Amino acid sequence: MSLNNKWVLITGAAQRVGHELALAVARAGGDVVIHFGRSEADAKSLFNEIEYMGRRAVMLQADLNDPEHVKTLVPRASEHGYLYALINNAAVFEPLTWETSTLEHWNHHLMVNLTVPFLLSQAFARLLPQAETGRIINLLDWRALRPGADHLPYTISKSALAALTQSLAIAFAPRITVNGLALGAVLPPTDGATPQKIIEKVPAGRWADLHEVSQTLLFLLEGPAYITGEIIHVDGGRHLI
Repeated sequence: MSLNNKWVLITGAAQRVGHELALAVARAGGDVVIHFGRSEADAKSLFNEIEYMGRRAVMLQADLNDPEHVKTLVPRASEHGYLYALINNAAVFEPLTWETSTLEHWNHHLMVNLTVPFLLSQAFARLLPQAETGRIINLLDWRALRPGADHLPYTISKSALAALTQSLAIAFAPRITVNGLALGAVLPPTDGATPQKIIEKVPAGRWADLHEVSQTLLFLLEGPAYITGEIIHVDGGRHLI
């Protein structure tokens, strides 16, 4: 399956891992719908990079905390051509425990990390033309299958997203595959954690190369359509210990 001239919507595409995923899709011949929240300058820079490659790109702003914004995102993206794939990358990641988590924190994580992927996947499935097939990839975390006490709202929301991934794989079959990409130590954390302490617990003993994440993404986008409901860990074995 080739990505040539196929539109791919990536949430939170303007920064960090989302930025690399968008470039990977463009390098593979795909066209990218760049969703961003507040990072307009970064989104514009990515837009220019993709166009420089000779691929098409579209920038769409949407506040993922606003259900009305979320409801219109896929229809707006589909105006440029049918969407072949949806990559639910945007996420909230905060170092909260049961003691420091408030109801606001809890609802915020569940909204962005779980409810938004569901609503976008629902819209994606409804708008997919009958003669076409599609793919959904949810960005997860090694914590999703090994929940701990740290980053509590985040971990629970990602665990639920893992369950949603498998549930939708059944519901959307056979025209849409739904898989998860569970990441580990890919980029230095934004929550103040010590980078070296993180690597000490990774069997591979190093940080991931962003290219390794991109390779796995492209496998799920271009590889066998007989693979669905899977969660592939790109975490150097961190989920095993």
